[in-house]
Amino acid sequence: MRFAEADAPARALIAVAPEGLEQALADLPPAQRAFVEATGFKASAGQVALLPGPDGAEAALLGLGTDAARARERFSLTRAASALPEGAWRIEGDLSEALKAETALGWLLAGYRFVRYAEAAPPKARLICPDGLDAAQIEAVAEGEAFTRDLINTPASDMGPDELEAAARLLAERHGAEANVIKGDDLLTQNFPMIHAVGRASPRTPRLIELSWGSEGPALTLVGKGVCFDTGGLNLKPGASMGLMKKDMGGSATVLGLAHMIMATGAKLRLRVLVPAVENSVGGDSFRPGDILTSRKGLTVEINNTDAEGRLVLADALAYADETPPDLMICMATLTGAARVALGPDIHPFYTDDEGVAQAFATASGAVADPLWRMPFWAPYEAKIEPGIADLDNAPSGGMAGSITAALFLRRFVTETKRFAHFDIYGWQPAAAPARPKGGVGQGARAILAALPEVLK
Repeated sequence: MRFAEADAPARALIAVAPEGLEQALADLPPAQRAFVEATGFKASAGQVALLPGPDGAEAALLGLGTDAARARERFSLTRAASALPEGAWRIEGDLSEALKAETALGWLLAGYRFVRYAEAAPPKARLICPDGLDAAQIEAVAEGEAFTRDLINTPASDMGPDELEAAARLLAERHGAEANVIKGDDLLTQNFPMIHAVGRASPRTPRLIELSWGSEGPALTLVGKGVCFDTGGLNLKPGASMGLMKKDMGGSATVLGLAHMIMATGAKLRLRVLVPAVENSVGGDSFRPGDILTSRKGLTVEINNTDAEGRLVLADALAYADETPPDLMICMATLTGAARVALGPDIHPFYTDDEGVAQAFATASGAVADPLWRMPFWAPYEAKIEPGIADLDNAPSGGMAGSITAALFLRRFVTETKRFAHFDIYGWQPAAAPARPKGGVGQGARAILAALPEVLK
């Protein structure tokens, strides 16, 4: 996922808006104008019309579409990547800086293919990074996103806690980060009881993966849910609901992809990544509905549904992170179906009490085409997560406000860190779209990366 070399021989990809199409056609030689008119080119977003020359296509028109059309579909101009013939292309024309940046990143993301189990050819057309953009930065973001997608797309047969640890260690080795792992019964001796409880029924040993990088600047801690497969435990999911559970480690995949972006771009900060990696399985030693677990923080949790396990493993990891309070802590998890009911698969809800953090995320979201929506830590719902028999309830009854009550549950374990944000992501692209093939996808990482200079200044 790289741009073509800046000095590579390249053909022009001439951007044309619908309102400028008449003039653009008038500027073409008669033969090319007649050819384009015959193709029915309307300058819709991402539409391509090749301009024939003596030796094949010597250039091409790229439709910009209307502002309204582009608002309906992110990365729409990158449809051109699969429509153009092989070779290097250079975009020409009057594009805003934001549209150039979106198209450049989208072009690289459109080249992603998951090829571990079957070959799939990427587009042959390559883009020269448009002038004024940081090619290395964009490539680092695209590579981090590809890393996230690969982790999510890999089935649980090949992506359990062992393999997730191996991926994290490879990332650490590449960037000179320190890796430490606590696994198995050591989780009990080192006081991570809920991570152990959730993962103990699986023959694949539960663990807490920790990466540390950087020695100067503000401190950032990323915590990602690493449930490598979720059967639901004794509250067993129906088969149809288990089909996508390989993606239940999407939070960990996203924070690891984001960690790559941060380290590859040399951000001046102290980064810490925590991933509780487990498989929620069924066995004789499964944790049970009605059990009461004591967390690392000392809070007791009544288990009313073993399928609400992600918040349990995150709680121990968040409590651990909170013991050394960073300047900013971010939690990412494929946590609730309620978030999808509220916002669908394409918008990523986040929670924070810090107005500056919220504004920075919102601004960055629009700038990098990574849609976020702030949801409330709604204090009146606190009572829903207090069962009376224990400090907390992992699965409140009633079926309402599920994403909010999950976020409130997690917030109980972050008491010393002043700025905390929780992302309830989906981690999956249900249907192919420009720059996003069907399958695993990173959500929120680009917006977070873009917001960090403002949040951590």
